[in-house]
Amino acid sequence: MALQPQTSQTSRGGPVSAWISAYPGRAFSAVLALHAVVWTALPTLLYPNLPLDLIEALMYGREWQLGYDKLPPLPWWLVEIVNLTIGHDFAYYLLAQIAVVAALAIVWRAARPLVGAAGALVAVLIVDGLHYLNYTAAKFNHDVIQLPFWALAGFALHRALRGRQNFDWLLLGLAVGISLWAKYFMVVLAAPMAVFLIVDDDARKAWAGPGPFIAMAAALITMAPHLIWLVHNDFLPFAYAEHRALPSRGLMDHVWHPLQFAVSQLFFLIPSLLIASPLFYPRTREVPTTASDAFDYRIVTWLAFGPIATVLLLSALSGRGTVAMWGYPLWLFLGLWIVLNAHRALDATRLARISIVWAIMFAGFALGFIVNYSVLPNYDHRYRAVFFPGSDLGREITQRYRAATGKAPVYVIGTMWDGGNVAHYASSHPRVLVDGRPERAPWIDLADLRSKGAVVVWTDSDPNAIPVLLRMIAADAAVQPSFELHDRRGNGKRIVGWAILQPKPTFATAPIAGR
Repeated sequence: MALQPQTSQTSRGGPVSAWISAYPGRAFSAVLALHAVVWTALPTLLYPNLPLDLIEALMYGREWQLGYDKLPPLPWWLVEIVNLTIGHDFAYYLLAQIAVVAALAIVWRAARPLVGAAGALVAVLIVDGLHYLNYTAAKFNHDVIQLPFWALAGFALHRALRGRQNFDWLLLGLAVGISLWAKYFMVVLAAPMAVFLIVDDDARKAWAGPGPFIAMAAALITMAPHLIWLVHNDFLPFAYAEHRALPSRGLMDHVWHPLQFAVSQLFFLIPSLLIASPLFYPRTREVPTTASDAFDYRIVTWLAFGPIATVLLLSALSGRGTVAMWGYPLWLFLGLWIVLNAHRALDATRLARISIVWAIMFAGFALGFIVNYSVLPNYDHRYRAVFFPGSDLGREITQRYRAATGKAPVYVIGTMWDGGNVAHYASSHPRVLVDGRPERAPWIDLADLRSKGAVVVWTDSDPNAIPVLLRMIAADAAVQPSFELHDRRGNGKRIVGWAILQPKPTFATAPIAGR
């Protein structure tokens, strides 16, 4: 149904609403630009320290591995590329918004042939009401980078099933394959797509041609290097996924955990549903023209609800807990599905109301972000990682280590957070042996670490004793006098414990005479 803006005697609105109605494509571009500018500027201005996800990305990305102990490498590679080419904090936040804007642009491109430019604009505004795409997406991470590839996969699936062009099947395979490099969560996207190709009568006809096989081949070839790495490393990151999902405690968890996730997602959808509400109220008798058919509707329905149904089914079968942040990519096509179900002519008044509600939600998220990071810290004294004194820590550790040894640290042994902050903010950018465990950083040459020495840093335990976690490698490190740092904002403080692991040069063994 091509929902083009219509005028009527009841249409009202000022020049802005008239412009939106007359030029929905330009309005869409303005929305993307506003989104990118606001959500790049806010964290740049209000985050004095990089957030945890970016500290982690900078620590891992510089190592350029095909895989890591926690998650796939793509977002960490991208952060390192930005670090090498630009190297300023704003660029990391801009990277997140590029991913979000790209996803919204693909949703627009998928929606426009089905519901027209105005309907596509509404579909995007509805989705943009999710906090996942604005407030939470300020921090670039694996959840954010999967957004454009999920959107691209949905777009390509629809085009492939309707146009039966081999290029679209190739695009689908590439999107699914790259999604694996973004986050393993892509299985809840690929699985319902595969099921749809089997159970839907019209979709099943695609198997008569080479399309699905092209998609599978493209996906497997794209995934292959990382799949090989997973096999060679005993699927190491899956242990992290196992740790993140709460175990089942009994039969009730098979009901409670999926119900809990469904309720949380419904709560997060409230702003989007409010934005969509003018599509349905007030009721009118105008009937929009139709540009989509039942097959289009089934495809969009599957894209909108197949992934969330898969998550709920897996949780129900396993009894395992879920993580609220898994909702990031699940609703990208919900706006399009709602527009397809509206059965209302999209006149200028209705479009203006939708735009106003979206603007209120957008401003509300931005205001909430500002209040949380500039006002509330003066009253609630809650710990916020972005107020951590990372730059002060890096400077102090470098100066004190240099004063004691005559050189800057080459290696740091510590947690991802402590060690990662030193690695990023210290002028020498030492490499990190995460948690003092070689298996977490197998790219670290322990012989080189021992020959060059290291600084050991911790902030979460007795500053006069090396934490047990770090003693595997640094048991004989010499503990140094602790020091105090104040948070970048608020009145919090950190007591920093640190120690020096002295270099132990290795010598070649001389041959013994007579042998």
